[in-house]
Amino acid sequence: MAETKLSYEKFTVDPFQYFSPDDETKGADRVLEWAYGHFGESLIYACSFGAEAMVLIDLISRVKRDAKIVFLDTALHFRETYDLIDRVRERYPGLRITLKKPHLSLDRQAEEYGDALWQKDPNQCCYIRKIKPLEEVLSGADAWLSGLRRAQSPGRRNTDFVNRDERFKSIKICPLIHWTWEDVWDYITGHNLPYNTLHDSSYPSIGCIPCTSQTASGGDSRDGRWAGTNKTECGLHSSSD
Repeated sequence: MAETKLSYEKFTVDPFQYFSPDDETKGADRVLEWAYGHFGESLIYACSFGAEAMVLIDLISRVKRDAKIVFLDTALHFRETYDLIDRVRERYPGLRITLKKPHLSLDRQAEEYGDALWQKDPNQCCYIRKIKPLEEVLSGADAWLSGLRRAQSPGRRNTDFVNRDERFKSIKICPLIHWTWEDVWDYITGHNLPYNTLHDSSYPSIGCIPCTSQTASGGDSRDGRWAGTNKTECGLHSSSD
C-alpha cells in the first residue's frame, strides 16, 4: 500500500518521534532522504545562507542535486552574503537557487511607512520583507526545510524533525535539530565548505545589515540579532501573524 502523503491538515505527530540518531549527521541524512522521497518537487528549502545553511546545502546536494532553494532577498543584506550565494552556485551548479524579493522596494516602503522602518517597527519590516515573500513561495508547496537547531534559543528547544507549521499552514522539516554550534563548524571545516566571511569577524548569526551586529567572543549563534531590543525572531518561525 502506498504511503499516505503527509499534509498540514493531516499532521498529528512527528514520524521521527522515536528516532534516536547516532550517525555522523545526527539523523539529518535520513530525514532528508525521507523528506525528498515523500514530498519530491513540492519541498522547498528557505535558506538564510548562514552557517547552518552551508551544512544543510551540502547534505541536500547528496540527496537531490537539483533541489529548490529560496533566499529571501530583503535588499538589506551584506555584500558578503550575496558573494557567498555566488560561491555556492559555483560549487553546487545543479541546485536551483532563486532570490525572492518583496513587492515593496526600500524606497516605496519608506514612502508608505517612513524611513528606517526596521528601527521604528522591526516586526512590520520583517513582515513586509520576509514573511509575506515566504508566504508567496510556500503557497504552492507542501513542505519546506529549515536549518533550525534546538540549541539555538529557548524558543527553538522543542523543535522536532517534522513539524506542523501553524504560521504558513505547511509542514516544516528541520534536519539539524540535534546539532550544536560546534557540530556545525566541525562539519564546515571538515568538508571545506564555503561560508560567509563575516563569521570570522564575530558575526555568529547574519541577517539584514541594520539588524545584525557583532558579538563578544563565544556568543550564542543567535546573539547579535536585533541587539538592544526584546526581538529575537523575524517571525518566520513563529505561529503569530
